[in-house]
Amino acid sequence: MTDADLTAPAAGVSGPVKVETRSGVLVGAREGGLVRFLGVPYARPPVGELRWRAPQPLSWTGERAATAFGPPGLQRTPSDGRPNGAGVSGASSEDCLYLNVWAPAEARGAPVMVWIYGGGGTMGSGSVPSYDGSAFARDGVILVTINYRLGALGGFAHPALTRATPAGEGLANYHLLDAMAALRWVKDNAAAFGGDPGNVTVFGESAGATITANLLTSPMARGLFDKAIVQSTGSLPTPGTPLAAAEAFGARLASALGLPGAEATVEQLRALPGEAVIGVERLGAGLRTVIDGRVKTQSIMDAFAAGEAIDVPMIIGTNSDEGRLSGTQRVATYAMSGAPVWQYFFDYVPDWRRAEQPNGAAHAAEIPYVFDTLRRDRRIGGRATDKDQSVADYIHACWVAFAKLPAGARAIEGPGGFVWPARTEANDRTVAIFQERPSLGKAQDLRSPPNGAPPGPTSRDEE
Repeated sequence: MTDADLTAPAAGVSGPVKVETRSGVLVGAREGGLVRFLGVPYARPPVGELRWRAPQPLSWTGERAATAFGPPGLQRTPSDGRPNGAGVSGASSEDCLYLNVWAPAEARGAPVMVWIYGGGGTMGSGSVPSYDGSAFARDGVILVTINYRLGALGGFAHPALTRATPAGEGLANYHLLDAMAALRWVKDNAAAFGGDPGNVTVFGESAGATITANLLTSPMARGLFDKAIVQSTGSLPTPGTPLAAAEAFGARLASALGLPGAEATVEQLRALPGEAVIGVERLGAGLRTVIDGRVKTQSIMDAFAAGEAIDVPMIIGTNSDEGRLSGTQRVATYAMSGAPVWQYFFDYVPDWRRAEQPNGAAHAAEIPYVFDTLRRDRRIGGRATDKDQSVADYIHACWVAFAKLPAGARAIEGPGGFVWPARTEANDRTVAIFQERPSLGKAQDLRSPPNGAPPGPTSRDEE
């Protein structure tokens, strides 16, 4: 951040901080050595005539406060105020295209990481406490979390929308287009926050990992990121939905909401209440990746098998009790013929959780270790021990080291002398195994879950 871009209090003092982006001036907050900019709009609200359109750029005049999170994407939450399965409670909105930035206060050319949350494609938010970016900023990385459209508001096709979409503009996969718009905004504005626009890592878990994998295999996403991390998606082998089939689903949804099915007009579709749209969709179906010929021209696995995925350094892995290892192994094998790929297997279960997770690490268990937010995670509830924290220390450090990795490097150097080499045939497809202490193993020796236990449930698409 240059003096022209940023005005901040002296080091160690809390107070407002300003940054000038290409969209306008933001006023965030500084606490000690970190700065935060929350609820930053990266595109115009996708409502009214912009529902089921690619996100549109926006700008503002004057100063815009950036000290509170923007609303999550429209989703179902319990009426009693409890969080849903993705940790979101309270109000949500179609007006949801916001991102959040945590940065070192004196950053200069810092690597940038952009997090895409999971939640089955129907719930979640970049403001969940487990995704707090303070630890990344503390360790010299600018961390960005984003919101994106959910359910049938984020993934939807209908004959009327296909006809109305301008040539060259993406359609159907609005959640992917949102992620691309956020990445484009980050690339354009990274330097204003002290970041390096040439070192942007996109990473996500579950549905967010599926989005990441789809970005890696979308021709429209080229140039928007420089590295990628794919954490625990079960959708890698899942074929995309043909556009015609997605349009037929859209026609059925329109009929269920009282419109004339495939004959519904764009105006009628966009006039539907958002709550009604997410209320009738079959869970997950609205967000299934659509092979629309623009955003997506082929499925994830087909693109990797053909050598047509975007070739950037990548970390890919899964947890030991997820039943998602097979697709991860296949993609890692295809990808290692290009830029370096690192594979991991997360197999750490805290002592206090072993009775409820006897077969290994459950889905999403790695997230508070990656973010170093054990004491903020609602599922942990203050039970984290010093041993758990030591695991978070080394896993978080590996993710930071990957973000900082110089071009051409083929090993990640973690704490305590741990060296994690890229996966190759020459090293028997080495995998980092994350238990109480990190170790190296071979991909062909992995089992999920371990010890011959029955495999966990496989995911439906985009889970």
